[in-house]
Amino acid sequence: MAARAYWQGQIRLALVSIPVELYSATKSGAQIQFHQIHEPSGKRIKYEKVAPGVGPVDPEDIRKGFEYEKGHYVLLDESEIDAVKVESKKTLELTQFVDAHEIDVLYFEKPYYVVPADDLAEEAFVVLREALKRTKKVGLGQLTLRGREYIISLKPCGRGIVLETLRYSDEVNKAQSYFRDIADTKPDEELLDLAETLIAKKTAPFKPDQFHDRYVDALKALVQKKLKAKGGKVAPEPEEEAPKRGGNVVDLMAALKKSLEKPGETAKPARKPAAKAPAKKAAPAKKRAAG
Repeated sequence: MAARAYWQGQIRLALVSIPVELYSATKSGAQIQFHQIHEPSGKRIKYEKVAPGVGPVDPEDIRKGFEYEKGHYVLLDESEIDAVKVESKKTLELTQFVDAHEIDVLYFEKPYYVVPADDLAEEAFVVLREALKRTKKVGLGQLTLRGREYIISLKPCGRGIVLETLRYSDEVNKAQSYFRDIADTKPDEELLDLAETLIAKKTAPFKPDQFHDRYVDALKALVQKKLKAKGGKVAPEPEEEAPKRGGNVVDLMAALKKSLEKPGETAKPARKPAAKAPAKKAAPAKKRAAG
């Protein structure tokens, strides 16, 4: 079954309009979901909506409220909330272009694939894609999706284009408040060289399929063990002892050097200067013959 477009509309650049479709570029991974169960009966726990001092309430009596001060709320109807939702326009206007590195990674939120809506739109789509590639720029604009307006970025991706929704500035915590207590010191050059060597040694192409959610894998294995044990207790796997943390430069130096060793290879001791050969003893002087 073909994927359903998340959004359909047009990208507008000055007087050029390109009909496009948006498709979600990500999907939820396999997760293990648990429910609360009443053990004696094996029945699933259900939750009732209750009000303190009132008890269970009718869903029809529930409204949304904004707490403007402690314990005091402004009540709003769904119709009132819907009335202020931004109209979903079918046009994405590109209003600015920036260098890709200017956008901090913290602002990127969710990616979507952008494809031309039909054969007629393909030529203009390809022109936009190649222009972004050549200029090494990212297009910016604002787009309304399901009642909310987002900042978006457009950048080329293979034969297509990727649109990413961006967070607004008030949604990102400033790094200074977290990093200000880190001392502004220069690292030891020898340690830095070792770290760079280790990075170079472990540098390889990114292959996302090599990474797995080990927690989810472990939970699935536990569920299977539990099923085989027919509900009995399952002993946990022994955990590896965490390495002790070094507290000084000598420990860090040793750890970096150890990291550079090949598996099974012992660290080579540093070369010592060759010991000097012992000086030859002078031959004893001959005694003079008695005259």
